[in-house]
Amino acid sequence: MKVDQIFKNAKIFTANKDCPLATALAVKDGKFVYVGDEAGLSAFEGEVTDLGGKFIMPGIIDSHVHVTTGIGFHYMDPGEYIVCSSKKEALDFMAETIKNNPGQKRYRFLLERKYLKGDVITKEDLDAICPKAELLILEGEGHSVWVNSKVLDRHGITDETPDRVPELSYYVRKDGHVTGNAFESSGWNMLFDDLEVTDEQIDEVLAGWIKYSVNAGVSAVFDAGFPEGEALHERIYERLRELDKQGKLPVYIDGSFALTNPARTQEVVQIVKRFNREFNTPHLKVHTFKVFMDGTLRIETAAQVTPYVDTHKTGGTTYTKEEVAEVLKVLNEEGLDFHAHTVGERASRTVLDGVELAKKELGDNFRVKVTCAHLEIQDDADMDRFAKLGVTANYTPWWHSGCTGGNPYELWRSLLGEERARKMYRCKSMWNTGANVTWSSDNITFGDFTTWSPYLGMEIGMTRFINENSKAFEFSRVVAEFPSPAEKMSIEEMMLGYTINGAKQLGIEASKGSIEAGKDADFLVFDNDLLTAEHSGFSHNMPRDVYFGGKKMN
Repeated sequence: MKVDQIFKNAKIFTANKDCPLATALAVKDGKFVYVGDEAGLSAFEGEVTDLGGKFIMPGIIDSHVHVTTGIGFHYMDPGEYIVCSSKKEALDFMAETIKNNPGQKRYRFLLERKYLKGDVITKEDLDAICPKAELLILEGEGHSVWVNSKVLDRHGITDETPDRVPELSYYVRKDGHVTGNAFESSGWNMLFDDLEVTDEQIDEVLAGWIKYSVNAGVSAVFDAGFPEGEALHERIYERLRELDKQGKLPVYIDGSFALTNPARTQEVVQIVKRFNREFNTPHLKVHTFKVFMDGTLRIETAAQVTPYVDTHKTGGTTYTKEEVAEVLKVLNEEGLDFHAHTVGERASRTVLDGVELAKKELGDNFRVKVTCAHLEIQDDADMDRFAKLGVTANYTPWWHSGCTGGNPYELWRSLLGEERARKMYRCKSMWNTGANVTWSSDNITFGDFTTWSPYLGMEIGMTRFINENSKAFEFSRVVAEFPSPAEKMSIEEMMLGYTINGAKQLGIEASKGSIEAGKDADFLVFDNDLLTAEHSGFSHNMPRDVYFGGKKMN
């Protein structure tokens, strides 16, 4: 057979369980037509590349990213970062900044809640230092805001405004009055309300992201939506669709639309259906209903079975198990999928319970692909239910060092207690149940794409430690590996989670995710053997050559 390219004398990790390693492959019309040993190449003729023993793996699949949100944050200046030791210092810093920069419509700042040392900032505090303009402070983790009365007025938020989800998306109140502190999606709509971005600006940032993805060998991603930034989210998808029509989008994007307010469920289902029709090009598909089932551990909006140690609260979930089941039945009828942000143990349990209810009713007719993302903490009783129910477990492995700098275990222990803090990020235990485990970068900002790197994810998945050898931000370095060492993954498991398992999550395993005859010829060539590379510092790896659809991209 005449083929376009033949590669031989390579060490090929195929991600195909029936033929895990090979030494040669052949490509024709953008597809693998042969994968095996060099003896089998006798049936093919074409241009031959001798790789001299170099290492090959399939293209990377990052199964939970935020392409559209990243563009929003790229053009939304979060303001000056406040480093302080008290509420008074924070207020004084903001007052001085406002005084030195008069005439702005809105002032923005970024503040870690820990610096307040338990004190609270109210709209009255902010009104006193900024009475004539809007003032917004984004909490460091990005899941809550403080605003003054001007911002509340812009959004029509009063004491009578109902909370979206108790203990999850809500307005902090004192004596029945809103304080100006909003949690999760109740505050997210304030972040981008004054943002104006042109198509040219969108294209410019997309070009940077595409260039990074190609150079890193990321051939496909799941875009997890833009919560409360819906208009810009759709505009970015429009630009991606246009880029694909122009042949400028080599990365496959599996898109979604995010729900943050359960009252909008029916509306969002219809939007996902419309997106499914309108965004349907070779490298852009949308078929997923994304829901924020809970929040984060640091601000205790992640939903727990066992209460938090310090406040004894348990967080909230967007849906009950019965509501999850009803949504799944609707999605099943429409041929759509379900992807949930589930940090806390009760969030994922609620999704699992909902899947169980829906499957009980629909039986073999149930076809929704369900994914639970992040999974920072799991209850023992739920660990084997993912495999039994066919739910994908998606983890963000660069978090698995604790990634707070210093000694992250101390933070989590203060929130969860000794025993539960030692049982965080149990990806290996989940893997051993037979569940489909996938990996992701889940970052909402671009910058230099440091934490988007799948190789950083692979390193921390294997070591649970960001050390001096890691290619990572300085502030994220920690003093010791995060427990438990039993949860460390092997390099083979990390690569499978970033390839064929990711393809299964996205429903594209027939064409992507492994090096097999008949699939898209997406593969990466490395000078060094990743299977034997040192785990510490693994994050510095990058492919030498990147091929998507048999075409050399870099």
